[in-house]
Amino acid sequence: MGIIFKQSLKNTLIIYLGFLIGGINTVVLYARFLKEEYYGLVTLVLSTSNLVMPLMALGIHFTIVKFFSSYDKKDEKDKFLSSVMFFPLIVAIVIGYFWNYFHELIMRFLSEDNAIVESYTMYIYIIAISCAYFEVFYSWAKVQMQSVFGNFLKELYNRIAVMILLCAVYFNLVTKQEFVVYLSYAYVLRTFIMSAYAFKLYTPKFHFAVPVNFKEVVRYSFYIILAGSASAIILDIDKLMIGGKDTLSVAAYYTVAVFIGSFIEAPSRAMTQILDPLTSKSINEDNNKEVASLYKKSSINLLLIGGLFFILVNTNVTELFKIMPAGYAGGELVVLFISSAKLFNMALGNNRAIINNSKYYRITLFNGVGMALMLVYLNKYFYYDLNYGTEGLAFATFLSIVIFGLFKTWFVHHKLKMFPFTLKTLLQLSIIIGLYLLFNYWNFNIPEVHIYKFNISPIINIILKSIIIVIAYMTIVVKLNVSDQINGLTKRFIK
Repeated sequence: MGIIFKQSLKNTLIIYLGFLIGGINTVVLYARFLKEEYYGLVTLVLSTSNLVMPLMALGIHFTIVKFFSSYDKKDEKDKFLSSVMFFPLIVAIVIGYFWNYFHELIMRFLSEDNAIVESYTMYIYIIAISCAYFEVFYSWAKVQMQSVFGNFLKELYNRIAVMILLCAVYFNLVTKQEFVVYLSYAYVLRTFIMSAYAFKLYTPKFHFAVPVNFKEVVRYSFYIILAGSASAIILDIDKLMIGGKDTLSVAAYYTVAVFIGSFIEAPSRAMTQILDPLTSKSINEDNNKEVASLYKKSSINLLLIGGLFFILVNTNVTELFKIMPAGYAGGELVVLFISSAKLFNMALGNNRAIINNSKYYRITLFNGVGMALMLVYLNKYFYYDLNYGTEGLAFATFLSIVIFGLFKTWFVHHKLKMFPFTLKTLLQLSIIIGLYLLFNYWNFNIPEVHIYKFNISPIINIILKSIIIVIAYMTIVVKLNVSDQINGLTKRFIK
């Protein structure tokens, strides 16, 4: 786990720095500089591009991770990369040719109150193809066991770009209408930077030939593209469905709550960058013992780290909403449902990587499509039929992730005889629930303190409460030896 912890630590720091900048963008700048309507527009453009992206990427970013390490000779590796890297471009050209149809489809789905989107659908296409090729070149770097720079571009670069553009809007250097345009250019630039880095790490000799297992590569990509499209629906369909019923302002409020709830998953995203290629390598070498070890270690460590941030987020969320404009308040239940779903997903460890890189990868299609259909149905039922508001959307997400997560856990255990959970999992869950209940209904009684008419009392409350929670949490998990890796890491810094 040495290389995992080393790169995961760097990736975690990058992701949380990205979340910090993203939090400033979301809580302070977007709400004040761009206002709800245009923030909702940005949300809709980015969410829709995320739905289109898997179609353009053709699953090639997953295909590279699965197959690259299976080739022994450089010549075969070069043939493999030569044969797959131009597929997304072909698809992008086809989709671009029929974009007028997609434009009409998008506008037909949205309510009449959201006609502002009319002039911006082309940027959905530009961002989608940029993100597709970014993921391809990022996977190219990951199979060289170099994930940190790509992670910086994925998690930090775009948030810095948003912060710069929001400040440009504030100083009237860029209009609200131009914000999406310049943001799309930033995504294009990011892709070119990632491609240059990937070629620097590994420069193939291009061939007009295909690898010996090309049919298997194409078959895998076909399944993964469908599964990836389903995964994209799971991530962003709720925001698109809001646009079909309510104004873009509601989408902005919901996006903020989801962002706060998703804060806890940064360690999972960091560890996944290096776990995926390592899991693939172990499976390609038939090293099931190492795969099972990675499964258990990733599960308990991600649950432990994610649990701390789950407590921090949910016990401070009410104070956090006090910092924001009044319209954003009241999303505590959305945050709780989303963060609970993310924590459960983290507890599954590298389950997804095991399935995607095993001979049973076809089940990802059933799992992804089934989960997407369930989520769309539950979203419609809770949001449209029962009018449960955005809390209904968040609860639908929670139910879908838990039910299909349990299925994936059962499937890996049934087929590969691997299970991520131990008695320490129950111990860790007890710690998380206990500290959450202990701190959720208690705050410091701090009088209002204003700086330039801005009430900083909630920020002081969050900082003081968080310090106590971190000390209590880490003391308990270290004393009870929940994770050997965390205890070993602690001993290195505390002699």
